[in-house]
Amino acid sequence: MVRRILLAIVLILVIGAAIFVALGWKPAIAPVDRPQASAFKPEVLSRGAQLAALGDCTVCHTAPGGRPFAGGLAVETPFGTIHSTDITPDPETGIGRWSEAAFKRAMREGVSRDGHHLYPAFPYDHFTRTKDEDISAIYAFLMTRQPVSAKAPANDLPFPLNVRFILTGWNLLFLHRDPVADDPSQPEAWNRGKYLVESLGHCGACHTPRNALGAEKRAHAFAGGVADRWTAPALDGASPAPVPWTQESLFTYLKTGFETQHSFAAGPMAPVVSDLRAVSDDDVQAISVYIASLMGPVPPPRQQEGQRAVEMATQAGLGFTRGAPDQSRDEPGAALYASACGWCHYNADSKGSSFASRQKLGLGSVSSMPDPSNLIHVILEGIPPVEGEATPIMPGFAGSFTDRQVADLANYARAHFSTRPAWKNVDDAVKAIRSGKDIDRSASRP
Repeated sequence: MVRRILLAIVLILVIGAAIFVALGWKPAIAPVDRPQASAFKPEVLSRGAQLAALGDCTVCHTAPGGRPFAGGLAVETPFGTIHSTDITPDPETGIGRWSEAAFKRAMREGVSRDGHHLYPAFPYDHFTRTKDEDISAIYAFLMTRQPVSAKAPANDLPFPLNVRFILTGWNLLFLHRDPVADDPSQPEAWNRGKYLVESLGHCGACHTPRNALGAEKRAHAFAGGVADRWTAPALDGASPAPVPWTQESLFTYLKTGFETQHSFAAGPMAPVVSDLRAVSDDDVQAISVYIASLMGPVPPPRQQEGQRAVEMATQAGLGFTRGAPDQSRDEPGAALYASACGWCHYNADSKGSSFASRQKLGLGSVSSMPDPSNLIHVILEGIPPVEGEATPIMPGFAGSFTDRQVADLANYARAHFSTRPAWKNVDDAVKAIRSGKDIDRSASRP
């Protein structure tokens, strides 16, 4: 009887393994010659350029100082480092020998032309919801880029995560291939925005919390997440913005990177906004309509809170909510703020640096976030300029301030530019970010 039970268990395991292999095995798709640019209509190429910008292809597939779309960017994940690949039409290191069918399979299933599985750092769990004609347009656009020979560095993942075949299980659990359905009760712009946000835009990839296996918690979509160790704020009713977002303010922010009653785009959001400058106003407006709907109606107390923030920032000319900076005050961070920050941020109506002087700090989200990570990043790293674009500029103080000083300045900003309770364990958060580690967000929250 024991032998029969053991044999049955072994048989079940063998059958299960065989089914798993059958589900996970993907054949190679035959290589093709690169299509000529003349094979694609100009309007398709134009649409593909905008769709590629919406999908942030350059953001992930361009290394610092590298050629566009040539890959090599190191993507840090909780499981290890993954390097993006070359998606130029180079025949050896890129996708120059890929057919459109191979490209669609990668977008829809996360499987390369040669049959190996792609890691979901490439957000195919969103791209699988993209329409055929849009994937075709992106394929046409990429196939007409300048080929670049650029072999990506090897990924740095521990065993067994470096065995790509185990992604079969991840896909079975978390890859939902349902299309983005229109809601007939909503206007056309809302439905267009929903499609762009939940497919190509893959906004939830950063703004949704993830489970222990790295999959988005769909039940908590847009409730806030993490991107490159920055906190991606909630896009629902829990948004930490001192002034509630509106459709109009969202459009301005996404299209220009700055909104007077909010702040400017920084960190991982800055290149996203940079790409959106190439996208049509109609599509950015549609995204704004949909995201504004996620945030829901603003209750009267929240409206009043936002109005008070605007009034106090305007009256002070500083963005302060709890008093002005005073070097004589015996408060950690006060002198640091006055000497290092006040020159640009003191008078929000001055005619100095256009972005810094207009930035009323009490209206930005950075001091009102649930944890201090974003403010610490800004203090340490600053806001670097973007060549050819009118973007905010701020020096970083990583080489000037000690961990203690950064923590004092962060606590000072929280106390004076926010009405929220003090953060906890800011010192530990500074040390973690300075050393390139993620912070313990639960331990940092009030």
